[in-house]
Amino acid sequence: QVQLVESGGGLVQSGGSLRLSCAASGFTVDYDNIGWFRQAPGKEREGVSCIMNSDGSSLYADSVKGRFTISRDSTGRTLYLQMNNLKPADTGVYYCATDQPFCGYIGPGGSWGQGTQVTIVP
Repeated sequence: QVQLVESGGGLVQSGGSLRLSCAASGFTVDYDNIGWFRQAPGKEREGVSCIMNSDGSSLYADSVKGRFTISRDSTGRTLYLQMNNLKPADTGVYYCATDQPFCGYIGPGGSWGQGTQVTIVP
């Protein structure tokens, strides 16, 4: 059973930076895509960034391109999201998740972490 635990959220001023982490267990790096998602209050959850199991390539939502960087540690079991030049619109609960359509996965399933709150103030 895949378990994902996010950490690193907090409250920062606009223009600041945060680094989120996601510790994965029961995660098969050979087969599982993994990515970051966020949900603002009253808004639908949206994809932020993915890293591919095939070649390690990444993709980003247009709203975060050039500001956020997704990466994994050498084991592939810890996922990071470096967030720079943060804006109030980046506020929300950030989740890591495996095997989601946003990351190119077609089929049922996928696992979600509990989320970590990110709040950006002007």
